[in-house]
Amino acid sequence: MELTLIKLLFNTGLLILIWIVQLVIYPSFLYYTEQNLTKWHAVYTQRFTIVVLPLMLGQLLLYGYSLFENILTLDVLIFSLVIFNWAITFLWAVPLHNKVQDSKNSTKYRERLVSMNWFRTIAWSLIFLISLTPYYAK
Repeated sequence: MELTLIKLLFNTGLLILIWIVQLVIYPSFLYYTEQNLTKWHAVYTQRFTIVVLPLMLGQLLLYGYSLFENILTLDVLIFSLVIFNWAITFLWAVPLHNKVQDSKNSTKYRERLVSMNWFRTIAWSLIFLISLTPYYAK
């Protein structure tokens, strides 16, 4: 399988995942009681990590490898957006999830998760759209 197609598969998986998180999962957190959310959130973050981490690592490694092999403008742009998403995830989203988990009143943190996640949603959407470029250039 060609590398461009493998990258597109990872980008598509992350695109679908982030839109589900943005439109369904994070907003649903606002409907939980504190007690129920605390129970569910611990399970959710563990299970979700099993799904999202391999996709994020795969995407990072694929674009890192691509830049190592041959520096292309599109790959530099996408790699920059991938790094942006890693930074947002581990510097902003993970700490917010920790606050949701540990707080007695997590409503403001749940709301911040929804609003903060738009940055990742837009970035992964751009990554997907940019990764379609080679298919339209042919």
